[in-house]
Amino acid sequence: MYAQVNGAQTYCYTGGKAFDATQPTVVFIHGVLCDHSVWALQSRHLAHHGWNVLAVDLPGHCRSGGEAPASVEQAAGFIAALLDTLGIQRAALVGHSWGSLIALEAAARLGARVSQLVLVGTAFPMKVSPALIEAALNEPEKALKMVNLFSRSTLAPPGGAGLWTYGAGLALGRRVLRSNPRVNLMHRGFLACDGYANGEQAIAAIQCPVLFALGTQDQMTPPKAAQGLIAAARAAGRAVQVARLPVGHNQMTEAPEETLRAIRDFLDTPA
Repeated sequence: MYAQVNGAQTYCYTGGKAFDATQPTVVFIHGVLCDHSVWALQSRHLAHHGWNVLAVDLPGHCRSGGEAPASVEQAAGFIAALLDTLGIQRAALVGHSWGSLIALEAAARLGARVSQLVLVGTAFPMKVSPALIEAALNEPEKALKMVNLFSRSTLAPPGGAGLWTYGAGLALGRRVLRSNPRVNLMHRGFLACDGYANGEQAIAAIQCPVLFALGTQDQMTPPKAAQGLIAAARAAGRAVQVARLPVGHNQMTEAPEETLRAIRDFLDTPA
């Protein structure tokens, strides 16, 4: 499905179901060098089980036009504009990695309009090593291989029907990079993660329950890097759940069913 958001065509995968704003809505937000497809199983399942699904391509990524966001704050503004454009009064937000920071910032801004918040593979601060930022700018293929090596706990997950997650990740990253010849999406995304400083204020401002879905073997955003956000959410009186998944940073592809169950069960829990 396409929608005109901030003057640009925006693509949202709806899980094979027609968009219906009267149903409960969940918005899936991808991370750096990804697109809507990383949520394939989770978005399609929820779309066929009573949810209105919007798995977005962020602006300037793949099927979406517009200027690629240069900050978490810009991307959060896009999420708010998307909801306004489609007339959605309330939605759950689910974000992975950079997308988790976008979902967090958007939830803080939108207040009661966000019913639930799911942060997958999150951390704050989400600092990116200078070597990786430099490689992303000057040697993107090298950086892409670095990311895919450190993002994964296995090359082929058990029960994955032969899926080579490392190769699939490389192919997706290359496709996303090629989708926008005007902007180095990897470098811009990493700078946005590295520069985001509003995490503690945002988690204190949210008005909804929050789920942290963390990979126990995650080397990109290790679970300990999310503990500050978890503590701040609890201190603010929010209902907090933590799901620990026995994989690395690509929870949706390395543990697709476990990630789906964690998200589904959380979304099905009355607020």
